[in-house]
Amino acid sequence: MKFLSTSLLALGLIAAAGHAQAANNCTIAVKGDDAMKFDVKEVSVSASCPTITIQFAHTGKMPAAAMGHNVVISATKDLDGVVRDGVKAGLPNNYVPKGDARVIAATKIVGGGEKATATFPGKKLTAGGDYSFYCSFPGHSMLMKGKVVVTK
Repeated sequence: MKFLSTSLLALGLIAAAGHAQAANNCTIAVKGDDAMKFDVKEVSVSASCPTITIQFAHTGKMPAAAMGHNVVISATKDLDGVVRDGVKAGLPNNYVPKGDARVIAATKIVGGGEKATATFPGKKLTAGGDYSFYCSFPGHSMLMKGKVVVTK
């Protein structure tokens, strides 16, 4: 009986530690490939973080001009407009309109084997808000998108 109680207590502590770590997550880690897929469909981050970091790795082999990817975060309602205006901005601007207030954060476009990071203030997100992450390379956001879950 004592072994069972100790085991349950240990499991409870492990679960609580994992929950506490997730509650203060200040990093969004995403990988993309040549098949136009992100490795995750949902990421979680805390709005209480002073700074949030996006870490993106392109695990494919194709160059940026042919199969480049980035990670853009915006309110979900703004996704289509940012992507449409990103096409006009072109590759030199990483398919992100310069100075666009709808864009919360964005990495640069990278090709296969490359990585990119971007940081932004946690206060740009509101817990419970409706946010998405996506690739703004022309045509990619149809497949390469996911949900950003924001906790307190």
